[in-house]
Amino acid sequence: MGRGKFKGKPTGRRHFSTPEEMLAGSSTRPRTFKKEQAEAEEDETSDVQSEEESEDESEKAKGPQAVIQIENPNQVKPKNLKARDVDIEKTTELSRREREEIERQRAHERYMRLQEQGKTEQARKDLERLALIRQQRAEAAKKREEEKAAKEQKKMEGRK
Repeated sequence: MGRGKFKGKPTGRRHFSTPEEMLAGSSTRPRTFKKEQAEAEEDETSDVQSEEESEDESEKAKGPQAVIQIENPNQVKPKNLKARDVDIEKTTELSRREREEIERQRAHERYMRLQEQGKTEQARKDLERLALIRQQRAEAAKKREEEKAAKEQKKMEGRK
C-alpha cells in the first residue's frame, strides 16, 4: 500500500518525526549528524587553544612515513604563500613553448627587416626580377610610342 508520492526504497522506509517527538526530543536523527554536530562543537572550543599545536601536527608525518623517510620526486608539497610574502619583482620563468614562440617571432621580425633592406637572398632575387620587369615595360612603352608615331606619320602622308 503506497503512502505519498515517494517510492519505497529497498534499504528501508522513510521515517518522519511527528511534532510531538520533535518537542520531546526523542526523534531519531542519523548517527552521522550527531557526530558532525559534536565535531563542530569541539572545533569551536579548541580553535583558540590549538593554533600552535595545529602547525606542529601538520608537519608530522603519518603512517609509515613517520618511521621511514621516503624520497619521492613526484610528491610535491603544497606551497602556501601569503600575500605579504609574495615577491612582486621576481620574474616568472617562461615555459619551453613560450620561449620558442617568442624566439620565432623575433626571428621573423629580424628577417622582415632584412627583407625590407634587400639583404636577404629572396629579396635580391625579387629586386632582380623587378628590375627586369621594369626594363621590359620601358622597352614595350618605347615600342608603342614609336608605333604610334609611325601611324600618325602614315596618316599625315596619306592626307597630303
